[in-house]
Amino acid sequence: MRRWARSIGAAFAFLTRIPIPGAGGAAELGRSVVWFPLVGAALGAILVGAARAAGGQLSAGVLAVALVSLHALLSGGLHLDGLADTFDAWGGGRGDRARMLEIMCDSRIGAHGAAALALLLAGKIFAVLDLLSRGTLWPLLAAPVVARWAVVPLVVLFRYARPSGLGSAFQERRRAIDLAGATLLVAPLGFYFGVAALRAGALALAAALLVAVAIRRRLGGLTGDVYGAAIEIAELVFLASAY
Repeated sequence: MRRWARSIGAAFAFLTRIPIPGAGGAAELGRSVVWFPLVGAALGAILVGAARAAGGQLSAGVLAVALVSLHALLSGGLHLDGLADTFDAWGGGRGDRARMLEIMCDSRIGAHGAAALALLLAGKIFAVLDLLSRGTLWPLLAAPVVARWAVVPLVVLFRYARPSGLGSAFQERRRAIDLAGATLLVAPLGFYFGVAALRAGALALAAALLVAVAIRRRLGGLTGDVYGAAIEIAELVFLASAY
């Protein structure tokens, strides 16, 4: 039970900026992938709570911007940074593996990454605005859960492109049972929200896998930046298709 608590804490410490005392080290981080949907559920609950609290105080447009900003703040921009680095590497690496990995390590943002970041954030804002205008809040809860579940197959089924790195701790301890456990955690969404959640979840998973396959063809594996990009794209796809 104590090991479970440490690995859950490691998942929260890695995927959010929520302070978690005693979250543990690399061993707990490597075992934490099964709990990624649980982190998404916490983030989604905060977003829904914020939407309900501020719904009567702000216009739908301002609230949509605020919710997307809050989500980015809670995650520390970690996945957004991964998205920018991934697209910079894709556009600037020109298919050269070593060059792509070098670009991913560069802290500066290029034109491809900036464009991808701007388009994704705009897409999220308009998707959330549409949900708010229809009075539909459940996708705000479900999208972070599904997006963090969708990255688990990438960790379990795809090799890591570097001998070390931020995501290497997951690869060293990846297990098929982690994918099964994460799927059990996300399954209740289908029962609660029905066909709409299943359809949007399938599309989000397909988007994450498409990102993984495309990058693997050039790098021979994935990186932590690719995990982050997959989460962001899966989340956008879910929000845009949950109707």
